[in-house]
Amino acid sequence: MVTQRMHSQEPDESTFARLYELYANDVLRFCYFYLGNRQQAEDVCQDVFVRLLTAQPELQQGSEKAWLLKVALNRCKDLWRSSWLKRVMLGSPTLELIPGPDEIADLEETASVMQAVHALPSEFREVVLLYYYQGFGISEIAQMLNLPEGTISSRLSRSRKRLEKLMKGEDMDG
Repeated sequence: MVTQRMHSQEPDESTFARLYELYANDVLRFCYFYLGNRQQAEDVCQDVFVRLLTAQPELQQGSEKAWLLKVALNRCKDLWRSSWLKRVMLGSPTLELIPGPDEIADLEETASVMQAVHALPSEFREVVLLYYYQGFGISEIAQMLNLPEGTISSRLSRSRKRLEKLMKGEDMDG
């Protein structure tokens, strides 16, 4: 559980620096994978850490990354829904990939998987990113998104089916 501090106090710069060093790259990659735009991802990543510094949430040990990614996810959703982003992003290809630990040797295959994930509706895309790309379990994702575990399991299952169809080039309307 996260609680906000009600009193004003100086930010704990050592904690902030430690969390930034540990998780900034993960937050940036998550945002980029969700948005498909590096500049927007960098802006969201910066915003997440500014919120950490200004809101000064009291985080339980071990839940820091989940809090950061939940804030990032909410901010990414806000940007994705904005009409400006829809006008700019619709139809534009992903220009680059942020390198990261990757088990798929073929970069072209990785790019096509990313395109397929980006084609998923947001409720499917976010669970795929949190489960496969960030390594969270179903119960952790359910807690982050305030949804039942069965809903998360169902979305993951449906996401896999949709991704398989997208990767085969099948029509999603049927």
